[in-house]
Order: sequence, then C-alpha cells, then structure tokens
Amino acid sequence: MKNPRTTVRLALRAPALWPPARWGAALAAAVLTALAAGLPTAVIPNPVFGRTVPTTWWSYPVLAATAVLGGLLLATYVRIGAERRTEPPEPDGPERRRRRLGTAGGLLSFLAVGCPVCNKVVLLLLGTSGAMTVWAPVQPVLAVASVVLLAVATAQRLAGEAACGALPGAAPAAAASGAPGLPTAPDAHDTRRG
Repeated sequence: MKNPRTTVRLALRAPALWPPARWGAALAAAVLTALAAGLPTAVIPNPVFGRTVPTTWWSYPVLAATAVLGGLLLATYVRIGAERRTEPPEPDGPERRRRRLGTAGGLLSFLAVGCPVCNKVVLLLLGTSGAMTVWAPVQPVLAVASVVLLAVATAQRLAGEAACGALPGAAPAAAASGAPGLPTAPDAHDTRRG
C-alpha cells in the first residue's frame, strides 16, 4: 500500500465494514480522547483546570479532529468477535511506526491546544515572555502536524484492515477496488475457470 490514493480509498471503505461494537468503541474512544486532551488544557471549561491565556479559535477544531481521528484509530485496535479468542500478532516494523505516529499525533495535539504559559516545561525553558513570543506562535504548526500524523496513522490502520480482510467483508471490498498488488474481484462475465 505504497500508493496514497489506494490507502485513502481502502481507509474510507473500512469503517463501512465495521460492526456496531467497533463503532461503539470508536465513539467511546473519541469522547475519552476529547476529554483527555480538552480537560487538562481547559479547552473544555471545567472547575479543576484553568487557563491564564484565552483559548485560541483554532483549538476547538483541532480538538475535534483529534477526537475523531483518535477515536477511529483506537477503535482499530479493539478486538471484536472471533479475534478476541486469538492472540494478537506481534507488531512488525510498519505497525510500530503507525503506533508511534498515532502517539506523537496525540501528544502534539495536547501541546498545541494547551495554554502557552500553563506548560511548566515551556515556562522553565523560555520564561513567561518566551512562552508567549516563541511557544505560542509554534502551537498552530504543532496543531497541523498533530492532525496530519493522526490522519496518516488512522488511514494506514484502516487501509490495512480493508486490504487484508481483517473484518468480515473486507477482502471483497479491497479486491473490488482494483488496488495494485491486490487480487481483483472476479468479473461476472469472466470466462476463465479456476
């Protein structure tokens, strides 16, 4: 799946094959992701955490994108049905890379939407004025990077599910796409005998 178009095409088909349990896991993971990133950064107002700098307008869509992508990504790791009775395979190189991309995307999102002067590490390294003049302008770049990393990790996981038939009905969807390197679905008018 080196072709990005094939990856996107397969990634868009995979959730259509998900059973309700997987969608429930995705919804729960999305809510938990939003709370995990939004509460401590006070993007979601709450009585425990506060901000000394108002929330930027772009923090809300970044938090929403992080929640949706994080929910979808985390749901791909939920084992349902018969797969729960088998041992999960050891992650190979590409799978470890996808996990690192997803983790980095989530962490960058948290840093991007957080209050620039509430981050203790930034304050220790740059001071208050440095947090506002150096760190705050970098945060939108971190936000874009976080969404891109989460999107790539999610697309690759979803495409992998559809391409390898990890879900019921996934193999025909991947084969019907005519993706390079995948067997094509038999044509109704195919006269070959197999």
